[in-house]
Amino acid sequence: MAVRITMGIQKGGCGKSTTTGVLAHLLAQDGKRVLAIDLDSQGNLTEMLSQQPANEFVEHSILEAMQHQEAIPYVCKVAENLDLLPANNFLATFPRWLYTGYTYQGDHLPFSGSPSLVLNTILDSIDQQYDYIVMDTPPSLSEQTTNALCASNYVVVMYECSNWCYSAIPNFLDSVEVAKEVSPHNLEILGILRTMNDVRRNDAKAFNEIVEEDYPQLVFETIITRKAPTGRLSLYGFEENPELNQALKQYKTFYKEMISRVQN
Repeated sequence: MAVRITMGIQKGGCGKSTTTGVLAHLLAQDGKRVLAIDLDSQGNLTEMLSQQPANEFVEHSILEAMQHQEAIPYVCKVAENLDLLPANNFLATFPRWLYTGYTYQGDHLPFSGSPSLVLNTILDSIDQQYDYIVMDTPPSLSEQTTNALCASNYVVVMYECSNWCYSAIPNFLDSVEVAKEVSPHNLEILGILRTMNDVRRNDAKAFNEIVEEDYPQLVFETIITRKAPTGRLSLYGFEENPELNQALKQYKTFYKEMISRVQN
């Protein structure tokens, strides 16, 4: 069965999409069979991994997979060992469909199970095809986020070194606890990853230290700093990228930490 990992926090600009994409790439390069799932209607993970506009996947996305309760027709292969369930703007209609049964196309396809387990139901049908399933979530405590958490074994809490992100952590941890009560998996917090760190700013350094003091058993030792090659992954992707080694260098350290925690 696949190990399922969600990247989450209810704040934008914390590196969720980049981290999910890098993690999917590194796992695939390590010989693991990986499914990446984009649960954010912005489609940033989709565009990073596929190098195509997210709107190219209209009617062929994670939204339709959940609505039709069938994943395989909507999975696209993006690299060796790496598949993607993409997202686009229409994923924003997921809550409306969930509670009314009406799709953005006007069809009536009601879901009769738990609203928090729509995603889990389709992943159970393809779980054995993969070693890892990694999920990107939107910057809100949304139905997509809840479904990702309830379908996961682990969650990585993304922490951009700022006051607003620091204040978001307790609410997100509460959401994880609620998801544990619904999830059929033993959902655990894998750790807090400090990202988007600006080494020039004293306040960023202070918030790095504060979160380590508050959650000493959870924080990863790796701190992801702002680097231009990492920021340009969204532009160049993972194929024929002359900056790839520079972009991935600090993430490889996090990757080793994460794998060690999963195995232990």
